[in-house]
Amino acid sequence: MAEEIEAIVVGAGVIGCSIALGLAQQGRRVLVVDKGPAAGYGSTSSSMAVIRTYYSTLPSTQLAWESLQAWRDWAGFLAVPPDFASEADLAEYRETGSLFLLAEDEPLPDALLVHQDTLGLTYEIWDEATVAAKMPWLDRDGYAPPRRHDDPEFGTPSGRRITRALFFPDSGYVTDPQLAARNLKDAAERHGAQFRFNVTVSEFLVRDGRAAGVQLSDGKSIDAPITVNAGGPWSSGLNRLAGVEAGMAVRNRPFRQEVAAVPVPAGMAQSTAAGVALMADPDIGNYARTDVSGRLMIGSMGADCDPPVWEDDPEGFDRSHTDQWTAQVYRQGLRMPDLAIPGQASGIVDLYDVTDDWMPIYDKTDLPGFYIACGTSGNQFKNAPMAGQLMAGLIGWCEAGHDHDTEPYHFPLARTGGAFDLSTFSRRRPPAETSGSVIG
Repeated sequence: MAEEIEAIVVGAGVIGCSIALGLAQQGRRVLVVDKGPAAGYGSTSSSMAVIRTYYSTLPSTQLAWESLQAWRDWAGFLAVPPDFASEADLAEYRETGSLFLLAEDEPLPDALLVHQDTLGLTYEIWDEATVAAKMPWLDRDGYAPPRRHDDPEFGTPSGRRITRALFFPDSGYVTDPQLAARNLKDAAERHGAQFRFNVTVSEFLVRDGRAAGVQLSDGKSIDAPITVNAGGPWSSGLNRLAGVEAGMAVRNRPFRQEVAAVPVPAGMAQSTAAGVALMADPDIGNYARTDVSGRLMIGSMGADCDPPVWEDDPEGFDRSHTDQWTAQVYRQGLRMPDLAIPGQASGIVDLYDVTDDWMPIYDKTDLPGFYIACGTSGNQFKNAPMAGQLMAGLIGWCEAGHDHDTEPYHFPLARTGGAFDLSTFSRRRPPAETSGSVIG
């Protein structure tokens, strides 16, 4: 490297590329290293890329609302130059709205709605007649609790009906999550950031009690006073390698996630609701959305009948579909009676980087100069634009001599107003009161 590197970001997923942009915008000389061949190649490319604003906590809701403004003006956020090749080279955000289905007598999810009300965000409460009119293809019988397809009581109606739905209009999805990461990489490079692919970190350098750079698998040693771990499913292992895991009260681990892909049911395809980005359905334990190729993507909301599968070895990860695919598809078939179930399983099998409470860790560590953006899979893709900005702000705050543990950094919400205490995402926090699922 011809110039001295000031910050090394480990991981070129959508979060790592956003952090590189934020740091480069500060004028820092940034190097990003990644074990994959390209930006966004890992778990970012497997993201459902849903953009929504409802979360169980206020700071997460604020962050999502702020990030939404960036997705709505993606070219402006990236400061794309006038001679940029084509709009086709930019990830596209499609605003379609999202639904949260509710069975009768089930209380409204106040943990979500109170934050919408606090921020003055828009949502609608659909009654049963509205649900029936907008989604005539929907079976409105209740089947809770969610069961697996081999349970003798699977498909037995509970006697409760789906009588309401929450509709969030300020929601949608990004058509190509890997392209979004590449857009952030390109923007970071325009500010001078450098990227190296197909290399792994074999050692984190420490001198005089602080982070001092990395030793790479190709034998090259690179010095830098700032290191950021944004390694996704590899981040917990990288934290162990750096010796910082002992100072963390919240764990993050690689989590096996399986998303099924099936043809969109004919009735849904003909409905005006066909473009709804996300339909969360706690009654059957699934979430689902359509994609640009006309498929219905189906994931688990973490129902009790779907035990979590933690992967200790990301390198030995098996990407084959399992009977979890069948469980999710059959449950979706209860809600969509004309769902065609293919004989061949297809979709996505990948690793998420998940914390105990499904909230991210955006923080410093006990090793000065070593920062972490961990536990970001599942529900942080939508927050990627602001994740880079807040990490850059946090790093600037700490490197200026502030102790974030005792004097927390407050992240300014430049587009929507206000600020929030970033210690919400501290490594030392007790597990937060959240949905305990991908909803966050």
